[in-house]
Amino acid sequence: MEFDGRVALVTGGSAGIGEAVVTRLADAGAQVISFDTRVRQARREGVTSFEGDVRDALAVQEACELAVSSFGGLDIVVTCAGVQRYGTVEETSEELWDEVLDINLKGVFLVCRAAVPLLRARGGGSIVAISSVQAFAAQTQVAAYSTSKAALNGLVRSMALDHAADGIRVNSVCPGSVDTPMLRWAADKWRGSRSQDELIAEWGRSHPLGRVARPAEIAEVVAFLASSRSSFITGAAHQVDGGLLTQVPVVLPE
Repeated sequence: MEFDGRVALVTGGSAGIGEAVVTRLADAGAQVISFDTRVRQARREGVTSFEGDVRDALAVQEACELAVSSFGGLDIVVTCAGVQRYGTVEETSEELWDEVLDINLKGVFLVCRAAVPLLRARGGGSIVAISSVQAFAAQTQVAAYSTSKAALNGLVRSMALDHAADGIRVNSVCPGSVDTPMLRWAADKWRGSRSQDELIAEWGRSHPLGRVARPAEIAEVVAFLASSRSSFITGAAHQVDGGLLTQVPVVLPE
């Protein structure tokens, strides 16, 4: 299969995009370590669950060491762990700011810092960071989240340059709205008198394709970037947004 003999570490692997990535890679033959703060996945072939927090450098190191001790090394890293929080700069407390930046940005730094030597030891590999369209265009009240994703894309570019000679490719995937627990949490927060599904459908209509994405659709792009099919792609931010960022908010009368 596509990833036979490959070993992957996926953070945030128990739900949403991360869970879809774990499933996609394992179904294609990879041995996958699913790293998350809570182990929610049923046991399945090819998947080893590891309970930990990406903000904990020791836990991150232990997960990487597990890849070596159990499977002989590490070839693929996918950083899906992330949180969405709301607030303007004025409304955002230091605690909330630190939470978002520590998970969405510092967590990726800690994972990659631990993983790069292992990827180098295997002659190279692929790192894929889940970013967001909000790295490029923000909505209101997402000062911390939008900042974390813009900075993440900068980190991806830097790592791609620093480790190209090691055979390590580093890319980001920037989704629009995706039907995940995080999106449904946001829908509950903002739906008012509407149902959760009604608000998600409304958000979907803001995308030219007329709907939000399915996690498996994002996982397909991740799998491509993790595979040899993308062997000449590094340092790139891949928009998977149903056309969201192609448009300007001007509608001509019919």
